[in-house]
Amino acid sequence: MSFLQPSGPVIDLGINIDHVATLRNARGTVYPDPLRAALLAEQAGADVITLHLREDRRHIKDADVVALRPLLMTRMNLEAAVTQEMIDFACAIKPQDVCLVPERREEVTTEGGLDVVRYYKQVEAAIRQLQGEGIRVSLFIDADEQQISAAAELGAPVIELHTGRYAQAHASDLERELARIKAGARFGVERGLAVNAGHGLHYTNVQAIAAIADIGELNIGHAIVAHAVFAGWENAVREMKAIMVAARLGVSLAGLARGA
Repeated sequence: MSFLQPSGPVIDLGINIDHVATLRNARGTVYPDPLRAALLAEQAGADVITLHLREDRRHIKDADVVALRPLLMTRMNLEAAVTQEMIDFACAIKPQDVCLVPERREEVTTEGGLDVVRYYKQVEAAIRQLQGEGIRVSLFIDADEQQISAAAELGAPVIELHTGRYAQAHASDLERELARIKAGARFGVERGLAVNAGHGLHYTNVQAIAAIADIGELNIGHAIVAHAVFAGWENAVREMKAIMVAARLGVSLAGLARGA
């Protein structure tokens, strides 16, 4: 058993390739290629490839999703707004997973979780349509008991807890926000849900989240793309996976560096 390939599942890393496409689109070139980034990420230890097809197509394009779907050896996790256009597109592509997310065109990045209580009927219809195509549905929500309960009632098997408030918290609020994520993850598991998490996680703050035993998968993008500028793409993926696995197993990375 190796450290990065233990005998059983520890915690999965979903690599979000959106910001590889952001770099490409900044100059209107064909590089860097998000497809190549996805395939190299798989080779470096990614368990899932996540991508968000936004309504304004600011990074990932329709053609990226179409081209990538048959090439992946792991799983495609397509993030999509709860609109008929996006649900129909997802049903045509048939990724393994669709994560329903909130979306506002003026936001820089997703600002909070999907309000499944307020939009219960719309989310219910989207889940029904996606599940009819054999697609597993995840709901990107805040670590709030009301939202988690609604997700369970809707029949979505997976939730992804929004970690943005934790990632942005000042030192005085950090433990409270971490406790909120832990409580939300436990509450979700108790209601029969698989629990993932993501948003704003980087190489330092990920450790406390990865150590939460009730969380099965973390989806991370921007921090890995940024670190890859200096460390290289595959190294950046491997480092994040190593940090996550070490945190879950309670292993010291310093010890590993010494060959322990």
